[in-house]
Amino acid sequence: MATSGAHASRSSKAALTLLALGVVFGDIGTSPLYAVKETFSPSHGIPLTPENVLGGLSTIFWSLMVIVSLKYVMLIMRADNRGEGGIMALIALATTAVKDHPQWRVPLTLIGVFGASLFYGDAVLTPAISVLSAIEGLEVGTSAFKPYVVPLAVAVILALFAFQSRGTATVGRLFGPVTLVWFLAIGATGLHGIVQYPGIVAALNPAHAIGFLVSHAAPSFVVLGAVVLAVTGAEALYTDMGHFGKGPVRIAWFSLVAPALMLNYFGQGALLIVRPETVQNPFFLLVPEWALYPMVGLATAATVIASQAVISGAYSMTKQAIQLGFLPRVGIVQTSASERGQVYIPGINWLLLVAVLAAVIGFGSSSRLASAYGIAVTATMMVDTLLTFFVIRYAWRYPLWLCAGATGFFLLFDVSFLTATLLKVADGGWFPLAIGGVVFTIMRTWRAGREIIFDRLRKTSLPLKPFLDSLFRDPPMRVPGTAVFLTATPDATPSALLHNLNHNKVLHQRVVFLTVQIAEEPWVPLLKRLSLYKLGHGCWRMTLRYGFMDEPDVVKALDLAGSLGLEFELLSTSFFLSREMVVPVAAVESKMPLWRERIFAAMARNAENAADYFKLPANRVIELGTKVEI
Repeated sequence: MATSGAHASRSSKAALTLLALGVVFGDIGTSPLYAVKETFSPSHGIPLTPENVLGGLSTIFWSLMVIVSLKYVMLIMRADNRGEGGIMALIALATTAVKDHPQWRVPLTLIGVFGASLFYGDAVLTPAISVLSAIEGLEVGTSAFKPYVVPLAVAVILALFAFQSRGTATVGRLFGPVTLVWFLAIGATGLHGIVQYPGIVAALNPAHAIGFLVSHAAPSFVVLGAVVLAVTGAEALYTDMGHFGKGPVRIAWFSLVAPALMLNYFGQGALLIVRPETVQNPFFLLVPEWALYPMVGLATAATVIASQAVISGAYSMTKQAIQLGFLPRVGIVQTSASERGQVYIPGINWLLLVAVLAAVIGFGSSSRLASAYGIAVTATMMVDTLLTFFVIRYAWRYPLWLCAGATGFFLLFDVSFLTATLLKVADGGWFPLAIGGVVFTIMRTWRAGREIIFDRLRKTSLPLKPFLDSLFRDPPMRVPGTAVFLTATPDATPSALLHNLNHNKVLHQRVVFLTVQIAEEPWVPLLKRLSLYKLGHGCWRMTLRYGFMDEPDVVKALDLAGSLGLEFELLSTSFFLSREMVVPVAAVESKMPLWRERIFAAMARNAENAADYFKLPANRVIELGTKVEI
C-alpha cells in the first residue's frame, strides 16, 4: 500500500510538473527569441568581438542564475502564503509579519500595490512581444511574409484569449507537451551552435560579465536594459506557483527549463562569434534551414504558452486583489474542481485582449516592443525584494545582518536593471508605466473609497447592542423564520434592519447579523471559518472568515452553524442586504478629490452584486438601498 501511495504521489508530481511547463514557464521560456538579438543589437554601438559576445552572454547567464534560480526559485518561492504565490500574497505576508510594527503596514501596502499594478503592464506586453517575435521568424525564410506578420499575430492573440474560458488545467494539458518539445528543441539547436565554437562555455566565468560591464561603461549600461529580457517571466513564475505548487515548479526549472535556456543562449552566442552577420535574428538563423518553418510553428505555439503564464497570473492577482479589498467585485469562474487557485475572469480577459492588440498594432515589431518591455518587470521584481526583506526579518526571524546583506545583494541587480530600462521610457517604456499608473489609481481609489464608506457608516449608524436593548423593551411583532442581515460593520446596526422595521413593522423570530471577513492568508480551514455569539432575544452575531483565494459561499457556510447550535432551514430564511448608493459630492472636508470620488462611484455601481458574489439564493434575497455621500 505504501509503495502504491508513493508511486501515485510521484505520478501526480510528474503530471503537475508537465502541466506547470504549459503555464508557468512559457514567458521565460520564449525569451531566447528576442533577448540575444536585442542584447547585441548594433544600435548599442558595441562591436561583436568574441570578448564582447562572451561578456554579454556571461551577463545573461549570471542574471538568470541570480535573479531566477537564487532569488525566485530558491528564496522567494519559500515565501508562499499557504501555498499561494504572487505579489498580493507577498503583501499579505509582509503586512502580517510587521503586525508588531504598525507604522510599516501602510508603506508596505502602497509599495506592494504599486508593484502589483505594474504586473498588468507585463501581462499586456508579454503576449504582444512573444507572438510577434515568433511570427517574425517567417521573414528569415523570405521577406514576402513581412506584410502579414502583424495580421497573423493579431489572429493568434484573438484565438488565445478566446480559449481562456476553457480553464488553466485544459490549457496546461494541451500546452504542457508542446512546451516540453519546445525546450528539447531549443536545447538541441543550442547544442548545435556550441559545437561550432566550444570556447563559448568560457562565458560561465563571471569575470567576463564584470569586465564587459566595466569596460564599456555607458553603452554596457544600455545593454542591461536588453539583458533583462532574458529574466522576464520570473514574477509570473512566482505568481503562478499557486496553480501547481512549488515542488513541480522547482523540478521543472532545474531539470529542464534552465539547462535548455542556457544551451540555447550559449548556442546563439557561438553563432554570433562564428557569423556576426546573424545578429539580425540569431535564434532562427541558428536553426538548420530544413527545420526553419517547423521551428516557426513551434515558436508560435510556445509564445502562445508564454502569454498564458502572465494571463493566468493576472487572473490570480485580480482575485487576490478583490478579496483583499483593492478592486471591486467582478465575476470569477472557478475552472477546476480540484485546484482552487485555477480561475478565469471574463472582464479581465477582454480588457487584456484590447490592450494587447493595441500594443501589437501600435508598436508593430518585436524590436520596438523590446524598448517598452522590461520597466514593469524590473520594478515589480524590486518590490518583491523589498517585501521579502520584511518576511525573512520579522516572520522568519533571521538576523538583521543576513537579511540586510541578502536584500542589498538582490537590490543591486534590481536597481541596475530598473535604471537601465528607465532610459527607454521615451521609446515606449511609457506604455507599461501608463497601464500600471491607471491600475494603481483604480486600486488606491477603491481601497480609499471603501474605507471612507465604512467610516461614514460607523459614524452614522446606531451601535448594535444598545439598539437591540432599547428595541426589546417594547418589541415589535415577531414573525416565523430567520432573517440574515449581511453587514460589513458588525458593531453597527445594519440600515437594512432599520428600513425593515420602519416599513414592515415586524422582526423575524430569529435574527442573524452576518459579517464576512477576508483574512490575510489564502485559505481558511473549515474548522476556523465560522464563529457565533448569542446576543439574546433570538439574535445572533455570526462571523465567516475566508482566505483571499477562497471562494465565498455563505449558504454552504451556514451548514456549519448546526454544529454550534444554530440550524438553518433555507426555505424559511431571508437574506437582507444593505446596498450603498455612492453619491460623490464636492465637499471641503472630503478625503478624496471629486474626480476620484466619481471613479469610485462608477466602480461601486458596476461591481458584481453581493448576492451573486456570496452565492445567495436569488429568491431569498431582499436588498434595501441607502445613499452614502463621500
